[in-house]
Amino acid sequence: IEGARGILQGTSALLLCFDESEVRKIIRECKKVLDYLAVAEVIETMEDLVQFVKDLSPCLTRITKIFITQQPMTKQINKYVLMDYEGVKVHRSILICHHDIDAKIFLLLGKNVDINHGEAKRVLVGRMTEEINEVIRVLQLTTYDEEEWDADNLTAMKKALSAIDSRAQAAHDWLLDPTALRGGLGEKSLRQILDHAQKVADRSLPPDRDAIRKLTGDIASMTDALCELRSEGKGVSPQGQSLARSIGEKLNELSGAISNAVNNVERSGVQQPAHTVAGRLEQAQRWLNNPSMDDKGLGQQAIALIVEEGKKVASGLTGGAKTGILATCDEVDTLSQQLSEMCRRGQGNTPQAQNIARMLSGKLQELKSKIQTAVVDRVVEDFVDIVTPLKHFTDSVLAPEGTPGRDQNFENRAQNLSQFSGRAAKTARMVAAGNSGGNKKVAEALLSSAGQVESLTPQLIAAGRIRMTYPGNKAADEHFENLRRQYAESIQKVRDLADEATDSAAFIKASETLIKGHTNNCEASISTNEPQSMVDNTSAIARLANRVLMVAKQEAENSEDPGFVSKVNYASDMLQGSVTPMVQDAKNVAVAPQDHNAVSRWRSSNAALLNAVGEVRRAVMVYPEEEPIVPPPPNMANLTLNAAPPRPPQPVQPPQPVKSPIDIDDEIFKLDFNKIFEQPEKPIASPQPKIIQPQRDSAPAPPRPPLPGGESAPPRPPPPETDDEDETVFNEAPQPNQPIMVITY
Repeated sequence: IEGARGILQGTSALLLCFDESEVRKIIRECKKVLDYLAVAEVIETMEDLVQFVKDLSPCLTRITKIFITQQPMTKQINKYVLMDYEGVKVHRSILICHHDIDAKIFLLLGKNVDINHGEAKRVLVGRMTEEINEVIRVLQLTTYDEEEWDADNLTAMKKALSAIDSRAQAAHDWLLDPTALRGGLGEKSLRQILDHAQKVADRSLPPDRDAIRKLTGDIASMTDALCELRSEGKGVSPQGQSLARSIGEKLNELSGAISNAVNNVERSGVQQPAHTVAGRLEQAQRWLNNPSMDDKGLGQQAIALIVEEGKKVASGLTGGAKTGILATCDEVDTLSQQLSEMCRRGQGNTPQAQNIARMLSGKLQELKSKIQTAVVDRVVEDFVDIVTPLKHFTDSVLAPEGTPGRDQNFENRAQNLSQFSGRAAKTARMVAAGNSGGNKKVAEALLSSAGQVESLTPQLIAAGRIRMTYPGNKAADEHFENLRRQYAESIQKVRDLADEATDSAAFIKASETLIKGHTNNCEASISTNEPQSMVDNTSAIARLANRVLMVAKQEAENSEDPGFVSKVNYASDMLQGSVTPMVQDAKNVAVAPQDHNAVSRWRSSNAALLNAVGEVRRAVMVYPEEEPIVPPPPNMANLTLNAAPPRPPQPVQPPQPVKSPIDIDDEIFKLDFNKIFEQPEKPIASPQPKIIQPQRDSAPAPPRPPLPGGESAPPRPPPPETDDEDETVFNEAPQPNQPIMVITY
């Protein structure tokens, strides 16, 4: 046993050493990439750009090779990083694609072209730097918590600290160079350090927060003064150099304060509100179950965040849905303040406080239900068509020169694309917070994809503007096509994740409701003779039906129950077969709105489509919620308050024959018991010794002799004599010569 234990321990130690060796290789290459990215913004000539790409590509290739060739490592966190190879491959592709795009922009624009793409390039470099820093940070972790969210305070603070460390050297180099100009890489690194420090301060404990904010403000003011001196050519003056040294000292002090703040938060163990509505509701419910409990204000914070999320959702709604959510938010906020005030006065255990807590709990459940319903509606409406905005923008970019209104059309399409991207990203964040069911991976993937869509949109618009300016340039065309393809993949991923996080039955039900609304609009278009409105609403119905089909097929693919899959596929086939006839009939109505036969055919085919959508909804539900059948109300005209009608006569019952309590015709009475008992079965004799009985004659027994003494019973004999003393023994006092009797007496 000892030998086996030693072998296992030695093998484990060897694997851990191998892990550390591979991690060091990856981190070494990642730091080289960071060094090359640090000079990306100062490239000015084509020769510099070619050398930059030539130096960067081998590092990225080596990182990818390590990720591909290595087997899963021993440490859990390293397994988590290396097993997610698909994400790493996408990350590498994005980096290569971005640099390729950047190179083509330089080839296209040169120095004299008045198109500002420096901001887009800065955003690209910043994103790549953050991604590489995150890879380094995760690989250096010694433990991994699956319940840890990227949005947790401690995780965000550690990420900010890692970003600060990666930019510290460039900032110090800029401070040590008195001839460095304003706006260079070093100054930008210093400004970014201050931004990250502010993020850390927002999540720190009160003492650390105040110290970090004070240092951040001092460094920002001193940096502004130093930039002014250097812009005036006084950077080499004693005042400028002294100010630069002071900023460097303050920067080191800030780095130490941030490290202490991270350590203090990690040691404090202070719990923060959850990142989803369901998690926040659970935290709030724990406080409401015992309002007098001191939970450090966690329950109140969770309630405040739920109300804030409800108001965010309501901001994208209209009509009664918006009013209902806002009213519920106000009620929850009022009850929460009342309960908090009572708890502050020490009245958390009073019946009044308990009653308010119960009311608040019910209102929170109501608000959660309204938020989830509204989020599902947003998913249905915002992702019903993700192709048209991009297609219209692409058409405006590819419009030939000389097309009337070409520039204005491009601006309009670009604005529409930007609005669509912003709304889609906002909806994705709502789904992550309110409708993800606490699924950490889906929620974080939604947040990441939403940020990527928002980041790609301005880059795509800028690439489209370059393509319009140089329509015959192949590099500009490839640059635009690469970004267009990347944007299409990103928005598709956002929609897929939103569908995955949304309950399928609720999604189909909301789609069904929306289809009914478009059906009513079609009826209005027919009555007002508006063919275009008929076409638009019919297209919306077809898109919604297609979305229902997509969700149903996804449910069938994710299930292993053959019965469920068969039922969903059958309903999906019915729906798929009903879309084309409805569209064709609607087209006939749009051509001839006054044709009653065409209208009748469209109504019939549209009703079949609605019925098919309902069948799909019932098929994907585990427990179908069938609506109860309500009987029709009675006819009130037949009711009267006058005298009751005459009582109908009793029905005449025919005389029933009196049955005997015993059924004589029963089979049991027809059995011949004489035959059954004619030869009874003899018992088997046991092997016992044979006893010879004396022979008896057949004469009657003699009479019984008379009792002695006549017929009366003999007298009872006297009781036997015993040694008991006479009862008169103690009638007289014992004599002195009887000591034992004296004691007994």
